[in-house]
Amino acid sequence: MDRFQEMQIFTRIVDRRSFTQAAEDLNLPRATVTNSIKRLETRLGVRLLERTTRHVKPTHDGDAYYQRCTRLLADLEETEEAFRETDPQGRLRVNMQETLARYFVMPRLGQFLARYPRVELFIGSGDHFVDLVREGIDCVLRAGELADSSMVARRVALLEQVTCASPAYLERHGDPASIDALLDGHQAVNYLSPASGRAHPLEFALPDGVRNITLPGPVAVNGAELYTAGAVAGLGLVQVPRYRVREQLANGELCVVLADQPPPPMPVSVLYPQSRQLALRVRAFADWLVQAFADAG
Repeated sequence: MDRFQEMQIFTRIVDRRSFTQAAEDLNLPRATVTNSIKRLETRLGVRLLERTTRHVKPTHDGDAYYQRCTRLLADLEETEEAFRETDPQGRLRVNMQETLARYFVMPRLGQFLARYPRVELFIGSGDHFVDLVREGIDCVLRAGELADSSMVARRVALLEQVTCASPAYLERHGDPASIDALLDGHQAVNYLSPASGRAHPLEFALPDGVRNITLPGPVAVNGAELYTAGAVAGLGLVQVPRYRVREQLANGELCVVLADQPPPPMPVSVLYPQSRQLALRVRAFADWLVQAFADAG
């Protein structure tokens, strides 16, 4: 086993905090992974990993070695890809919000797989915080403004948003003629941030900036489908990307409110760790996402 493979095994163990999961990721027997670390520690003369029955974490020396290994492996992959006349290949693990996957990615995914047949793609869905390195994920696709992060972020789209409510809600509360009118007895289906647990305010794009309005509401949710369903049920106002409620707007279940003062467009971004930004398969997938959203209009 060459030294670069030993480095790859070691860094994957640190990323995943598990010998077993590292072995599965690399398609290697667990015994091979264990023996590789034993040989590596013997050759270096230091202990790299602290092992318990439940956890694996790097020692102080292991953490320093990990930092150097990730840089070397990234440089190696970039160098080989620069001279290798081949398409992207290997396993690509992606996590994305389910609505983005359903409306934009999955209907067009065959195009990506046809273009890059040597990429083995695994897609997970969720709207929660994902520790990409710890969970062995190469990149995530997220909608909304991004919190400060050590991840590399690339904008792939801006989605038009609308404020809307059901006809039954508007019959009870009236169709607001202005943003200020919202403060006179209107309510919202409040969407809770998965990161902070606080409700997102309603946002309106004005010539001098964005105005936030926080309204009371009878229900708070933390899922996109529940959010839309609450509006259809007449529980309050919501702000959503237009694509998500196109059908409800067409059949009259929902109506656009304050159309001349819409919410700001919602950014969609792909994020990946610094160590993955040079991987050809990650760059190819990010490039394809930009095109997929553009094709969807």
